[in-house]
Amino acid sequence: MKKHMKAAAGFLSVSLAAIAALTTGCSSDKNADGKTRVEIVHYKPEAVKAFEALEEKFNATHDDIELVIDSPNDAMTILKTRFIREDYPDIIGIGGDINYSNFLDADMLMDISDYEGLSEIKESYLRTDKELEFIPMDGVFAVPYMANAAGVLYNKDIFQEHGWRIPTTLDEFYQLCEEIQAEGILPLYFGFKDTWTTLAPWNAICVDLAPSDICSRVNNGTATFAEAYRPVAEVTRSLLQYAQPDPFAYSYNDACTAFARGQSAMYVIGSYAVPQIKSVNPDMNIDSFVFPGSNDPEENILNSGNDLQWSVMAGCENKEAVYEVLDFLYEDENIQTYLDDQSAVPCKKGDFELPPMLDGMKSYIENDKMADYQDHHYPAEMAVDAMIQTYLMDESEDALETFLAKFDTDWARYNRDLIAKVQKFYGEHPELLTEGGEE
Repeated sequence: MKKHMKAAAGFLSVSLAAIAALTTGCSSDKNADGKTRVEIVHYKPEAVKAFEALEEKFNATHDDIELVIDSPNDAMTILKTRFIREDYPDIIGIGGDINYSNFLDADMLMDISDYEGLSEIKESYLRTDKELEFIPMDGVFAVPYMANAAGVLYNKDIFQEHGWRIPTTLDEFYQLCEEIQAEGILPLYFGFKDTWTTLAPWNAICVDLAPSDICSRVNNGTATFAEAYRPVAEVTRSLLQYAQPDPFAYSYNDACTAFARGQSAMYVIGSYAVPQIKSVNPDMNIDSFVFPGSNDPEENILNSGNDLQWSVMAGCENKEAVYEVLDFLYEDENIQTYLDDQSAVPCKKGDFELPPMLDGMKSYIENDKMADYQDHHYPAEMAVDAMIQTYLMDESEDALETFLAKFDTDWARYNRDLIAKVQKFYGEHPELLTEGGEE
């Protein structure tokens, strides 16, 4: 989540429409030895070793294609520069977030709905990409590769020592927190000094209490955030009573360190935090569970989004070679290589070995019961993380109403052109709007 927000902030200053007008081709070409060169640029530099191994393996087993995988530290800035120079890679690896939405809106990505490997991707991740479309588009423009998951990390040893049970409803979660407090242990630890961390509980609660397409509904005029986000905001604030005093004085690193040292029994954060936690306590026994946002266990949904997906640039002329590269990346053993390196969640169907800290979420992953991070739809300029932090710090009686009103007002301000475009589209195609605003 943190990486998605930072990437969006670095890219949204670019005029994607202007870039799209320059799209004339991409980098694949014949080398001197007659091989077709396929270049991938992705935004996961932390996975460089895994991709180096995959690149080497592909080139050792393919005689007609040379695969080049670039893992730059600032991929969005580099891609922006290359697009302006009309120097396009064949495949880009980005997250399923606002960057992807803007690429789509600028017609920069190829329709790859004829790629046979799509049939092996879990439906929830394909649906996530469709919900990122500003207006409905015919076709498929990304193949989800890896996801992450967010909910509640917990200290398994402490839980086993006290015999605490995993909650499946919101009331059970509150009861658990009370039991933990009664033992003189802090239930939760937050690092809300870093504003982006406020989105961790927010997103995990949203998947249970708000429609996954609420942003689209607001854009098309059939819903408001004031109504949809009220229960989300109320539950998010309720967690403060179970956290350390003044969670706004502590950073993400502080929270990871405190949890690693046993200073809290639980930590509401994503799986991406585990490496940081284990850097402090490598032997910590961590497990996880889905945040139970409601009192109906059947409504529990895992908060999981497309952390890395592959899109083909619209001007690419060597689609057959590109598809061969994608086939290679989606071979089970190559997916497992990435999983072992990055402790990720596979978007492909199949029997993969997941990292142990996801044991408590495994049934949701296997049953494809997942929904995306709401912040993947938020424009970076709106700074929703700071809005949530301000709301949580506001002790006035009208804090909730102020926050909800500001959310709707700021959304309209920062999405004015998009809202006009969306409502014009649905004005011309009212049949695409169904009862309740669902598309």
